[in-house]
Amino acid sequence: MRFNDFGIDFKYLLVNEKDKKFGLTVNTVGFQPIAPDAVYPSTEHPKSYYFTPNTGRVLSEYQIVYISKGKGSFSSDSTKRTNIAKGQVIFLFPGQWHTYCPLKESGWNEYYIGFEGKIIDDIVANGFISSENQILDVGVNEDLVNLFSTAIKIAKEDKTAAQQNLAGITFNILGSILSLAQNRNFESRESAQKIEQAKVIMIENIHKNIDIKSIATNLGISYSLFRKAFKEYTGYAPAQYFQELKLRKAKELLAETNYSIKEISYELNFSSYEYFLSFFKKRVGSTPLEYRNLGRVKYNNNT
Repeated sequence: MRFNDFGIDFKYLLVNEKDKKFGLTVNTVGFQPIAPDAVYPSTEHPKSYYFTPNTGRVLSEYQIVYISKGKGSFSSDSTKRTNIAKGQVIFLFPGQWHTYCPLKESGWNEYYIGFEGKIIDDIVANGFISSENQILDVGVNEDLVNLFSTAIKIAKEDKTAAQQNLAGITFNILGSILSLAQNRNFESRESAQKIEQAKVIMIENIHKNIDIKSIATNLGISYSLFRKAFKEYTGYAPAQYFQELKLRKAKELLAETNYSIKEISYELNFSSYEYFLSFFKKRVGSTPLEYRNLGRVKYNNNT
């Protein structure tokens, strides 16, 4: 496929007050193939979006830019000039100066979608995406391209509830990017396999109090790196994850066996019976006995 097999294709959308109440609205979505030595960007864009690579621009919205072919560069207030290659995503943030462009000798294919709303503000506030980590490596992915293409189609059709449809696609794009980037990151440095091995060790030793640092040593990885990678991969620090496994096992024993609560606390090697009661109540919101009785009530009501 040559860079200009498909022409530039984009849509700028109108947003009404009702659409804004949905929590996320899409302002623009498009695709542009830039051939080698071509002028960039296209002059077909509105003034508020147009920029020159030398001066850059500041947007009032978030944008996701996905490069499916070619090479270029990107820089912003928070990101020094960085080379960009196919399979990479650039996150743009409102109020942030940035600039990017393809290399003249290579050109590139660029998909983008611009959006705003309280929901995406909350996603950013909770650290799922950050202006400190604007470039993610997701690889060339057919499903991602199809999502952008579908968004362009829906935007151009402009049917009833198009904004809500586009909001859903935007979430899908964002979720896919985060998943692809994380899995690709772990796979590339073989951390995923080490973390999986650690999880198996924890499961197989759930009746003990294991030394988390010794797991890292056995896997041939420093504890600081292991802890960081484990939390990125599972969402929990290693010790927290091990406690979650114990909690899940305790729930299982309460629901499916006649072990006394004290026996369960000893079975799972909690430091004391009193600590088990306190830990369970804090995490579950009920005592082990209340949890067991509630499960039996539900069972009896269903029989």
